[in-house]
This record gives sequence, structure tokens and C-alpha cells, in this order.
Amino acid sequence: MKKKLMQMYMRRAEKVIGKRTPDEIAHDDEVVAGLEMGLPIEAALTNAAQKCPSEALSWDADSISDIGTHFEYLKELAHIMRKMQGNKPQ
Repeated sequence: MKKKLMQMYMRRAEKVIGKRTPDEIAHDDEVVAGLEMGLPIEAALTNAAQKCPSEALSWDADSISDIGTHFEYLKELAHIMRKMQGNKPQ
């Protein structure tokens, strides 16, 4: 049942997030790692851009809220996935 639940959750998450390339995933993981360390979204994006420059995002005062919401969702998804896999959150 746990495996089926995880598969259902992942299908739903994929619909929300969309298909991502390995480079996009690496960038997103860097942003999430920054958020998990307590960085504000702007700093997390800047750090990720340094590590994954080909996927760096541009933002401004009008878009940063939506971008922050997206990455908060990814952060929560990562937390849920670790929990479902029996790993402790970071």
C-alpha cells in the first residue's frame, strides 16, 4: 500500500510540477536545499544559479512571490518523499 500511495502521490506531483530535465532537477534541488537551510528565496536562487548557471532563473519584485511559492511546494514535496521513504527530514 505504501508503494501504491507513493506512486499516486508522485503522479499528482508530476502533474503540478511538470516534466523536468536532469539539469532542471539539479537546479531545483539546490534551491530547495537553500530553503531548507533557512535562506530566503532570493539567496537560494542566487546560490543555485552559481551551481547550475544554465538553469538560473530571472526574477523581479512582481514574480518572486510566485517563484517562492513554487519552491516551497518543492520543499514540501521533498520532505514528504523522504518521510514516505523512511528517511529523516534534513
